[in-house]
Amino acid sequence: MANFYTDNKDLQFTLKNLDLDEACVIREDNYEFAKEFDTAPLDYADAKDNYDRVLEVIGEICGDNIDPRSREVDEVGPHFADGVVTYHELTQKNISDLTQAGVMGVMLPHKYGGLNFPVSIYTMMTEMVSRADASLQNLFGLQDIAETISEFGSEEQKDEFLPRFATGEVDGSMDLTEPDSGSDLQSVRLKAWQDEKTGKWYLNGMKRFITNGCAKVHLVLARSEEGTTDGRGLSMFVAEACPELVVRRIEHKLGIHGVATAELQYNDVPAQLCGQRRRGLTRYVMSLMNGARVAISGQALGIAEAAFREARKYAEEREQFKTSIDKFPAVYDMLTRMKSKVLAARCLLYETTRAVDLRSGYNHVVEHGTDVDPETRKKAKYWNRVAAVLTPMSKALSTEISNEVAYDSIQIHGGTGFMKDFNVERYYRDARITNIYEGTTQLQVIAAIGGVMTRTNDVRLKELMALPFEGKLTRLKDKIVKKHERLLKAVKFVSDRKDSEYQGLMARALVEMETMVFVGMLMLRDALKDSEREVLAERYILDNVSMFEERFMRVTSGDITVIDNHRDIIDY
Repeated sequence: MANFYTDNKDLQFTLKNLDLDEACVIREDNYEFAKEFDTAPLDYADAKDNYDRVLEVIGEICGDNIDPRSREVDEVGPHFADGVVTYHELTQKNISDLTQAGVMGVMLPHKYGGLNFPVSIYTMMTEMVSRADASLQNLFGLQDIAETISEFGSEEQKDEFLPRFATGEVDGSMDLTEPDSGSDLQSVRLKAWQDEKTGKWYLNGMKRFITNGCAKVHLVLARSEEGTTDGRGLSMFVAEACPELVVRRIEHKLGIHGVATAELQYNDVPAQLCGQRRRGLTRYVMSLMNGARVAISGQALGIAEAAFREARKYAEEREQFKTSIDKFPAVYDMLTRMKSKVLAARCLLYETTRAVDLRSGYNHVVEHGTDVDPETRKKAKYWNRVAAVLTPMSKALSTEISNEVAYDSIQIHGGTGFMKDFNVERYYRDARITNIYEGTTQLQVIAAIGGVMTRTNDVRLKELMALPFEGKLTRLKDKIVKKHERLLKAVKFVSDRKDSEYQGLMARALVEMETMVFVGMLMLRDALKDSEREVLAERYILDNVSMFEERFMRVTSGDITVIDNHRDIIDY
């Protein structure tokens, strides 16, 4: 019997120490929902108990059911014929298991049959599902579709779609990318036109690389305004599977084999406008993408956790020169580095989800409340800024670490890791997409650099640095304080140049420096609560000393030829 929650003491530590009290009060309407719904908690203690029990159930499903099925799902994948996608029977069983557990509407309000859980708890589920089968997460994780309808759809749309999502009757897809648009969503061309007589909307055009494009409900970004070419002409629509919506093909991919990635043809597909016209990209997709960043961070972390555990297990069992290879310094050094990276990614991810939960809560109060006080509006603006910088930072860190840990896991396995007899080659393939889709690492840097330059995280850093550290933790904190001082110097240096191209070139170095400082303080915070984490915090901080300094020197070099030199290298 395996349980991916109870066997992961770091995940349990995270739940125990993650402060969701403020977010839960808002989400549960000061626990007034308990008077109307049996699923609603009575108070914060009751809420955390609910989270713990549900996570244990999902952990058992992941360990006992999903994980043992994952290799066959990867080898066979979905079947496509005559425009119809049929998922592997084991994938269907996995979805059935999760549906019976009542977690297909994790974040949906109680009134629609959902659990009304915060994003933080949902992300813990996605992490466990991804550890078991990363491709299944691309189905389970599409609950953001229902969340978007819940947040921005009409009351009629909520009544029509949300209960069906919560029961697992329907699944969803997010139809954004087109053959020529890629990450440049402002150039989306799929056309939405409205029948003047009936007022009904119809969609025409192509979508490509659509995860679960065979879904029953589609959230579609389309051009609703004639003559426009930018994001202001785009609106969001909800469409259901029908004969006019054709799955033309599914992609043959390097990894994530268990889920279909489709090319879609829209031929006057009936649709409903979701939210207001012209706000499809500027408001709704941006919100959806923030959720997607968190989901992919969780997916990447789950893969990294799985890869680390496989490497540790293999190293303990594999003998060379009459001793298990985990006793070799070169190997246990790698394992320690891998473990510290996994913990670092988890620290930042759940700091991020907490910010997202607070942002969502205060935004909801501001947008739907009456006589909203100035302090609440101030908090909404603050958490919007924090979430805007942490979500891309988290995705960049988690996905890059996932690739690094999967790579090292194969290295520890040696030649056997290159063979399909072991799971690590699948983890390696599955990890590779995580720092590409829902925005590449390079785009995450672009998204985060504004918050780095305006010092959004300094409020939280000040709180962390004021914690009562002692002994070694104080010495480690002092190292981070010095890094922070140099980070501020680097930011000022770039800001004073007033050169947007130079800032763009140095953006990744600055964001990585910010991440090293911020995550280092988070790991020290956790080491205060659990002394066993001290060595891993120390490892993370010391491993990044030279890397941080190299980035600082590059950013503050002041070499005005640096941009031309980069171009010369490319052209060489």
